[in-house]
Amino acid sequence: MKRLSACLLGLLMAVWSCRALAAVEPIRLGMIEGLSGPFANAGEAVARNLHFAVARVNARGGVRLPGGARPLALATFDSKGQVEEALLQLKRASDDGVRFILQGNSSAVAGALIDAIGRHNERAPAGRQLLLNYSAVDPALTNERCSFWHFRFDAHAEMRMAALMQVIEADPRVRRVYLINQDYSFGREVARSARDMLARWRPDVQIVGDELHPLGRIRDFAPYAAKIRQAGADTVITGNWGNDLTFLVRAARDAGLEASFYTFYGNGLGAPAAIGEAGVGRVRAVAEWHYNAGLPAMDAVYADFRQRYPEPRDDYFQARMTVLIEMLVRAIEAAGSTEAAAVAQRLAGMRYTAAQGNPLGEVWMRPEDHQLQAPLYVSVMERVGSRGVVRDVEGSGFGFRTERRLEAAETGRPSACRMVRPG
Repeated sequence: MKRLSACLLGLLMAVWSCRALAAVEPIRLGMIEGLSGPFANAGEAVARNLHFAVARVNARGGVRLPGGARPLALATFDSKGQVEEALLQLKRASDDGVRFILQGNSSAVAGALIDAIGRHNERAPAGRQLLLNYSAVDPALTNERCSFWHFRFDAHAEMRMAALMQVIEADPRVRRVYLINQDYSFGREVARSARDMLARWRPDVQIVGDELHPLGRIRDFAPYAAKIRQAGADTVITGNWGNDLTFLVRAARDAGLEASFYTFYGNGLGAPAAIGEAGVGRVRAVAEWHYNAGLPAMDAVYADFRQRYPEPRDDYFQARMTVLIEMLVRAIEAAGSTEAAAVAQRLAGMRYTAAQGNPLGEVWMRPEDHQLQAPLYVSVMERVGSRGVVRDVEGSGFGFRTERRLEAAETGRPSACRMVRPG
């Protein structure tokens, strides 16, 4: 009876806490992302991840501030994947009092938002904003285009390519490489970094194709798959994401292409199911974590995510988004304020460790360029149930096995940032 009474009391206190939190003015976060158009599936996956991370914070009582705890509230704004529409949605978010903007799917959009937020913060210092970037990985965004108001929580393209290249360097089967990427700033950067790093680390490798294709406009990649096959490529390197990757690997499968794929994003959003058995031992991806990485604390967070989103089609969990929200909360609490500059000062240089509750281990927000430094995993696609593959991806029957874990020092790159800080 005493145990039952204690449980009831605990439940009542939790309900009271949730109601009390709901009555408090929330800290508003605004996700600006393509929720319609060719990359809607990628935008929807981001929204699920961010809603999940926000719910975790609110479930433990919200963000602790001197005036009392406040909940996080995430609003989503559909950019349709277009720069101009993203800028319109930024204006909407600003008018709604959103001070923390979250975006990532498109480096072109991210660059425009960085510039627009910089101008906004000069004009309206009382309503300054931060841009928290979870996947726009053009290196320029934390180099020559770096901004005090922008923080990137994903490894940029050179960092990801350096991780892939350290696996390629040790793979004697890689002899003839075809580069295929989306024709915008990020895709061009992937191609450039691949050419530069192959020349340095594998000068014996021949680049037999270097292709850029329109972003989000190609549904039939069969002609591209035919060109890759005709070129005699044994390896494809691509930064493609969203449907541009899914359609590419599906065309490769249908063409009977036996090349290996070294990808940035081949571990989700339909890609494993699209390529199926043809990808076993051949498709590689690079990420901050994957489902079979063997980090118990991260496994527990992922289990919570799957409980919230049990449908296989929703199974695209990105650990860095949970880390982003947690680091933002820590910065707000350390600043004792939601004012953008005060939060930025706390976020710059922040180390978030396992002892502090980081399920990924230790990461560091480098203060000179606001680029997160963290370990990366290169993993290879295998059948679920094979050695090291306990979990599959999206119910496909295929998962990923760690091929190499690289520490932050192994993938970190020097920065050319010359950051202008507010006075």
